Amino acid sequence: MSAATGHLQTALWLAELGLPVLPLRAGKLPIGNCPACTSNKAAGPCQCGDRPNMKAAGPCQCPAPCHGWAAATTDPAVLTSLAWARAWQQAGAVAYHPGGAGFTVVDLDNADAITWARQTLPTTKTVPTTRGEHWIYRGAMQSANHVRPGVDIKSLMSYAVWRGPGAGPITVLPDVVRALVVKEEATRPLRVGVDSSSPARARWDRSVATGCRHTSAFVQTALDRGLAKVAACLNEGAGSAAYGVARFLANQHTACPGPCGLEMLGRQVIDAAVDVGVPEAYAERAVTRGLAAVAVRAS
Repeated sequence: MSAATGHLQTALWLAELGLPVLPLRAGKLPIGNCPACTSNKAAGPCQCGDRPNMKAAGPCQCPAPCHGWAAATTDPAVLTSLAWARAWQQAGAVAYHPGGAGFTVVDLDNADAITWARQTLPTTKTVPTTRGEHWIYRGAMQSANHVRPGVDIKSLMSYAVWRGPGAGPITVLPDVVRALVVKEEATRPLRVGVDSSSPARARWDRSVATGCRHTSAFVQTALDRGLAKVAACLNEGAGSAAYGVARFLANQHTACPGPCGLEMLGRQVIDAAVDVGVPEAYAERAVTRGLAAVAVRAS
């Protein structure tokens, strides 16, 4: 069996298991775009939906495996088509789109990163790589490179090289991994009397939560505990703490008919993060993602 045939057979097997796959050439790079997509991409958007900019997976007007991860597919007719035959002849490896199958890969590139993961992350399916390990979790999220030294997150809008089935059961994607993509600059020293863009430091009250099933005391107690957690991060980690608090607060209201005033709760968490030196844009992004993560899961 030739290498090309072997890669194609692996891809067909993975596709049958539900993993969207694509061929990679030498250097773990995707096959180059076809001439039509290359020329159109230089001139402007072509007829491939969002795929020219790799913003979304989906059908492409050209039959070739263009646009990297977005071309990954589980369709055996596409994988074995004449348009893909040349790509398999060039292939040096098979990749898959983790987010397209509902998975996240924590790519650990060195021994220090592996040590950190073993001390910090829940155990899950582990796959050895040439330099480290892939830890695979059930659940998709935003991809990001260099979330910490030697650690990349591969899920939505990215691909991972297939290294084998690995060992161990797959664990549900934990919040500690989701929080890794909440980027923040090194937290600045504590600032007293920081002015936030939120007018008059608006506070949550029952008037903005007419559809909340909880008592005011319940909501305020949870909020106060969350604000205290953020305020305690004087040197670092306030952005990640804000993300976690926002996600926790939103999770408490998934059964409410609404509205619950989550935006107001989130604004107070943002203000608390800004008070300990997190740039407001980073704090807003962390809290918005925390609130939205629960909303997506509940939908």
